[in-house]
Amino acid sequence: MVKGVSLFFILTFITMTSVSQVPFSRQLFDTYDTYAAPITSNRFTHAELTQHIDGFATSLNGILTVEELGRSAEGRGLRLLKLGTGPTKVFFWSQMHGDEPTATMALMDMLSYIRDHRDSPEIRRILSETTLLILPMVNPDGAERFQRRTVYGIDMNRDAARLQTPEAKILKSVRDRYDPEIGLNLHDMDPRFTVGKTDKVAGIALLTPAFDYAKTDNAVRLRAKHVAAELVGIFSAYIDGHISKYDDAYEPRAFGDNMQGWGTSTVLIESGGWKGDPQKFFLRKLNCVAFLTLLQSIAARAYDKADIAAYDALGDNTRALYDIIVEKVTLRYDKTIAPVTVDLGIHMDEVKKDGTIRRQARITELGDLSTFHCFERINAEGVTIDASAVKLESVVNMDHLRTLLSK
Repeated sequence: MVKGVSLFFILTFITMTSVSQVPFSRQLFDTYDTYAAPITSNRFTHAELTQHIDGFATSLNGILTVEELGRSAEGRGLRLLKLGTGPTKVFFWSQMHGDEPTATMALMDMLSYIRDHRDSPEIRRILSETTLLILPMVNPDGAERFQRRTVYGIDMNRDAARLQTPEAKILKSVRDRYDPEIGLNLHDMDPRFTVGKTDKVAGIALLTPAFDYAKTDNAVRLRAKHVAAELVGIFSAYIDGHISKYDDAYEPRAFGDNMQGWGTSTVLIESGGWKGDPQKFFLRKLNCVAFLTLLQSIAARAYDKADIAAYDALGDNTRALYDIIVEKVTLRYDKTIAPVTVDLGIHMDEVKKDGTIRRQARITELGDLSTFHCFERINAEGVTIDASAVKLESVVNMDHLRTLLSK
């Protein structure tokens, strides 16, 4: 009996120890499906997001405060979410481009985790050492149309200097009111970028924006580089080699560049592409894991020990990828034009029709694509098809095209 009890306690101790030694980031990654917010499409509206936020306002009562700061051009409310009481203020803003929703979903996942694990040591420390400021959908009118620009047709990320749009004024007001130490500028980018000239798709691109044309490194930007280096380490655990560095040319109209100049150490996180993940749900998961892991590091004041060289060594963000490349297909024209052999570059675009999101193929390039990479490569050497079937910028039926190429 005594031996049995002793063995039970030994096994229990071993189990508890092994769980506690699993890194926080890995726990977040492995258990993601148990806490992810119930968002099943990246085409959600402001009204749908509002429902999620209202739910968190109730379930996180006493932890989360929600304040409407103003309204968009069409009257949709921009709400600031605030959690924590710590001295280090961290500002997340997302979807200033209405068709870039990945990080917005990840922020809802993050709130869901905080709700479910509010009493865990990690979350208690984050909330006691940091104050989280979240503006999750800065361009709700654009999101309603799933378009990049505001209802005015203005790119909000080029409105930081003049502040012509109400949405830009609200975003700037949060920075001025709270003077956050760290800012995370959250975007989506074209899923067809690669890391440098390699064939590795850029799943995530990072940038510590410049605040002047000389790309000066002052204390604010150096702190941002430590944050970026910490993020490199977090993301590398899951997509090593698929992290790129966004162009840091100074853009005086952009919010990231100005946030850096205004004193908030800012890191741009761009969610790129991943094979078989058109709605970027895997990248959404990585964003959530990265946000919470980074916050743990910020709360512990450990991020400033991250080696900036990890960020500096990232390959440049390079547009060198197609979804599909058809190699060496011969195009047949009328009798007055000789046949020509080309490669076809095909993009798979996401479109919404009759309430359903579909993927459609579009011919975006004809010619020599031997220096480009792709998710799928089709060898059509020796195959001749009518040129009218693959006109530049035309939408094609891939099943029909594959049939033509197989003849």
